[in-house]
Amino acid sequence: MNQTCCPQYTIRCQALHFQASKSHKKVLKKMLKFISKGDVSKVASEEEPMDSHIEDVATCDFPYKSESQVSQSELTPLAVDHAEGVDNEDKDSGETKGEGNVQKVEPDSVQICADKDTPVPAEPSRSTKAVHAPPKPGKGADLSKPLCRKAKDIRKERKLQKLLQNQMGTLEGSQGDQAFLLQNSKSKTNQPKNIEDFVFAPLPDDAQHKLEVRVVRSSPPSSQFKATFQESYQVYKRYQMVIHKDPPDKPTINQFTRFLCDSPLEAEHAPNGPECGYGSFHQQYWLDGKIIAVGVIDILPYCVSSVYLYYDPDFSFLSLGVYSALREIAFTRQLHEKAPDLCFYYMGFYIHSCPKMRYKGQYRPSDLLCPETYVWTPIEQCLPLLEHSKYSRFNQDGKAVDEGRLKELGRVRVLHKRTVMPYSVYKKRRKGPSDEANVQQYASLVGQTCSERMLLFRS
Repeated sequence: MNQTCCPQYTIRCQALHFQASKSHKKVLKKMLKFISKGDVSKVASEEEPMDSHIEDVATCDFPYKSESQVSQSELTPLAVDHAEGVDNEDKDSGETKGEGNVQKVEPDSVQICADKDTPVPAEPSRSTKAVHAPPKPGKGADLSKPLCRKAKDIRKERKLQKLLQNQMGTLEGSQGDQAFLLQNSKSKTNQPKNIEDFVFAPLPDDAQHKLEVRVVRSSPPSSQFKATFQESYQVYKRYQMVIHKDPPDKPTINQFTRFLCDSPLEAEHAPNGPECGYGSFHQQYWLDGKIIAVGVIDILPYCVSSVYLYYDPDFSFLSLGVYSALREIAFTRQLHEKAPDLCFYYMGFYIHSCPKMRYKGQYRPSDLLCPETYVWTPIEQCLPLLEHSKYSRFNQDGKAVDEGRLKELGRVRVLHKRTVMPYSVYKKRRKGPSDEANVQQYASLVGQTCSERMLLFRS
């Protein structure tokens, strides 16, 4: 980790406490709109399946100047009368008045992007033509009128009022009940929606498309997996060729099977586990009877681990990488209801030094594993350290050590001549030069607990 160019840190998302960001909700709404109405903006995208997205950032399209670049003439005290400033501007140039009120802007002019909720008018500078003339006295917002509200909230209230009028008629006390229900309606609408509200939202009877998600066991292969193998492979092949530019002879059936189908995990059905059991699975996304994406996952006693995703490039406009991750988080929460210990969503490794891999840090709350003490640390505390150095110890307690470190080399389990034995016994039987240094390195990497559960083969 401290020697490689791209240190890889294990990352996990706390699925039970996950809160979708604005960009996540946009993806969920886009899918919902596509299924319901068949309407979605097909924006061409060259990004990887789950590339990094800049989210929840208020952007400004205006050109930027540093403090040193702004001349004194461009700065104006807030107390200056803005109407007077406009009059002066008009005297200096007549270009601001013309047909259609077209106004020109100098290419090097400075524009200040004010906060949307508290706009601050500013006097146009001497070198800048007026972009937006300030409102004339008496032409501003009418304070006697109520504040603007979302049309959606207004429609909901109207619908509720109409429903109340139909149900309650002219009964006494209807106004009080109506006010109470309206207040409850407002409080509910103000609550943020979770991913389940989007994923499992009821669809209209005339929905344009049908999306179905099926979980099939890949190892050992179930009958459903075998029946859909060829169709799934064709999606994978096309994905690798179009998205990753693989030559046609590279994504073969054997390569696909080794990469995403074969698994060392054994199928297991525990009494307190999920109905599908533990092991390796393919989560297939069927759109109108056709596979458009497959998420390769492992279901384990404490987590769902995301392995890979491939999809039909024709449906890139649906942002299937982000959508599938959100579905897998929702799936983790669903499994948690049957298996209470299963509450984490693992996304493999977070690689801060690789911009394309930073998207994994956008699913919050998430933790990174300290590479020295193996303690989970909130990613918000890790990012400043990684900005400073690509390799970092996240645990700030200088005295902390790995509690699972190797303590007794003799207890390491060894497989020698088809016999399982502790290393202390094997060491006495071994002939030839000592291999203690190799065994020491192996045991220090896997730790004491795993070294007593795994078998180190010795010839």
